[in-house]
Amino acid sequence: MIALSLVKQQLRVFHDDEDELIQGYTDAALSTFESWSNRILIDPANALPDPPGNAIALSKSIRQGALLLIGHWYANRETVAVGVSAVELPLATNALWKPHRWVNV
Repeated sequence: MIALSLVKQQLRVFHDDEDELIQGYTDAALSTFESWSNRILIDPANALPDPPGNAIALSKSIRQGALLLIGHWYANRETVAVGVSAVELPLATNALWKPHRWVNV
């Protein structure tokens, strides 16, 4: 759903050596969105089911949130960073994805 060429542009990667790794991050980021939002992503080229239920088409904000998450995973390939301090960037992935979250009432 997100072109590998766009992800590589986001990461500033100009070689093909890590395409499999980057595709894995991309697939995981989209899966993370689905799990976090309780939604089912649909390629925007395809029609939403009728009724749509919790299905949602990939939007610009969902894509941008995924690109931010992929970039984070690409730059930080381990679960722990020693000797650095990190903070969550405001208006990052959560801010982009939160409006799309499906909540059962």
